[in-house]
Amino acid sequence: MARDPAAGRGRSRGPHAGDKPGTRADKAASRADKPASRTDKAPARADKPDSRAGTPRGPRQGQRASVRGGRGGTGRASGRRIDPARLVAFEVLRAVRERDAYANLLLPALLRERGLTGRDAALATELSYGTLRGQGTYDAVIAACSARGLDQIDPPVRDVLRLGAHQLLATRVGAHAAVATSVDLARQVSGPGAAGFVNAVLRRVATRDREAWITATAPGRADDLVGHLAVRYSHPRWIVDAISASLAEDAATGLSETEAVLAASAGRPRVALCAVPGLASQAELVAGGAEPARWSPFGAYLESGDPATVAAVGQGRAAVQDEASQLAALALTRVDVGAPDRRWLDLCAGPGGKARLLAGLAAGAGARLLAADARLHRARLVRAAVSGAAGVIVADGTAPAWRPGSFDRVIADVPCSGLGALRRRPEARWRKSPAGVAGLGGLQRRLLTSALDAARPGGAVAYVTCSPHTGETRAVVADVLRGRDDVAVLDAPAVLAEVPGLRCPGHDGRYAQFWQHRHGTDAIFLALLQRHPTGG
Repeated sequence: MARDPAAGRGRSRGPHAGDKPGTRADKAASRADKPASRTDKAPARADKPDSRAGTPRGPRQGQRASVRGGRGGTGRASGRRIDPARLVAFEVLRAVRERDAYANLLLPALLRERGLTGRDAALATELSYGTLRGQGTYDAVIAACSARGLDQIDPPVRDVLRLGAHQLLATRVGAHAAVATSVDLARQVSGPGAAGFVNAVLRRVATRDREAWITATAPGRADDLVGHLAVRYSHPRWIVDAISASLAEDAATGLSETEAVLAASAGRPRVALCAVPGLASQAELVAGGAEPARWSPFGAYLESGDPATVAAVGQGRAAVQDEASQLAALALTRVDVGAPDRRWLDLCAGPGGKARLLAGLAAGAGARLLAADARLHRARLVRAAVSGAAGVIVADGTAPAWRPGSFDRVIADVPCSGLGALRRRPEARWRKSPAGVAGLGGLQRRLLTSALDAARPGGAVAYVTCSPHTGETRAVVADVLRGRDDVAVLDAPAVLAEVPGLRCPGHDGRYAQFWQHRHGTDAIFLALLQRHPTGG
């Protein structure tokens, strides 16, 4: 757990991560209210502040203007310096909201730019990712504690409130430190009126622990199980529905596995590493401090620290890659395609994770990988990732630059919603929509069709998505195969027989679906297909 540098001695006893409901919270003097039952009303909202509270406002006559919004500002209006970890976390939330920044790319850059290491870097990371993961839950609590609707609170102030709520409800940061530092941050970014508003709301948030707030704000399990899980585990309702559909679970009979997936998605994943065959080995990664992966012979897990400190990673002979992603690529290489077996294709290769592994495997098997991507900047990332004789071209997979039947093995790791990687990209759950998922369907179908056409008779195709959504997985494969009689569906779980629990439910059991709660990986989908040897 990251230590809070702002807490200091004598910090008040706020709720601690892992506390059981109704224990520490009931004993703490600052938690006078007992957890509410479903029949209790939520606590009265904070007294309505000045009508301008929560919005920037100028100083009154004779009052010194406060410091606002500048990067790396000191917050001198309150006489206290905004600690750099919280300021970085705020900037991550603001960038995600304002310009759709990717937190996993922006945060490391900000940490380097500000020189944050050790405990400060750990705190900034926890506050950034934790707040984004818990946003749905925190918004429900903030709405219950504010006289204003969420949409009436200025976005920067809403970011500050979410940061404060995360500290109060999900970390060991003391209640006094969580509120005081949030008030200072609000004063810096939006002025004194916002500071008073944040103080009032967060003091109300601090009256209950997380479990009590969920009881007070979420629908009851018996009344609306999906709605309850959406608030408890901070996911949009439609994603809860999509996960339950993929698992073939029904709210009427319980959603136990769906809940397990949501709980796993709310956690922090370990960093998975992949050694490039021929350049590094799993044993070398383990010698560098990593733990062997459970199934991938190239994989290892790093509990903490910078992956680049592992020599093979720092030298480009290994890289960060989820274990399920490694296994999906490995499965393609296990299909018996007969002879020849010299030409492999990665149809949409950017940014190059699977291409890196496949290039190494191809070289070891006497084959050569061609990696293609439609966008130049992504093709450049692939070129930087692969080694040896692998070829990289800029080419649209839906308008092939190669003759039909040219390849022995083809992987189509298609653009998708990324719903399977919400642990690593926590902000994605708030960006995606059912309409966005549906909008990708046409491209996914065209790419799979192109991949099948690119395979020779007897050749193998792997269709891969980082999503469990049936509209991106089984439905796509079914639609494409409905119009063809030259393709067989292989038993993907049998090809990866060492990995338990991969079979999709019902008649789709030949498809493999990795799950966070079963495998500790991203929720990767895999279909293995093979062109009939006769070509028809």
